Amino acid sequence: MDTELTYLAWTVVLGLVQVIGSAQFMIAANGFSYGASNRDTPPRPMSPVGQRLERATRNFLETVPLAVAAILIAHVAGRHNAFTYWGATLYFWGRVAFVLIYMAGIVHLRTAAFLVSVIGILLVLLGLHWG
Repeated sequence: MDTELTYLAWTVVLGLVQVIGSAQFMIAANGFSYGASNRDTPPRPMSPVGQRLERATRNFLETVPLAVAAILIAHVAGRHNAFTYWGATLYFWGRVAFVLIYMAGIVHLRTAAFLVSVIGILLVLLGLHWG
């Protein structure tokens, strides 16, 4: 398996960790019964870290389809070059940094990590044409 697909697989793992982590914070705030319910009533607020993780997860879910599409297009097209390699690498590590920085509450650095991941997507797209 090429490096880009390996990073894509790890991106799936990262997404699962975020979703499960968010659920754990929700259960900690509301109890297991609420977590297993239909959630017809509003939940109690999670801790600030849990709220940040939930927002980071939503942000992840907004960007990951774009990264998946770009990496899979590059793979199907047989385009594996420095752009696609560094793009997939930057996307993954940018997202890892983003969630950790977001949970820590470091605002401006969080934006920088987000931009690293977006640059990663753009590099993969550039790799479709150059490299």
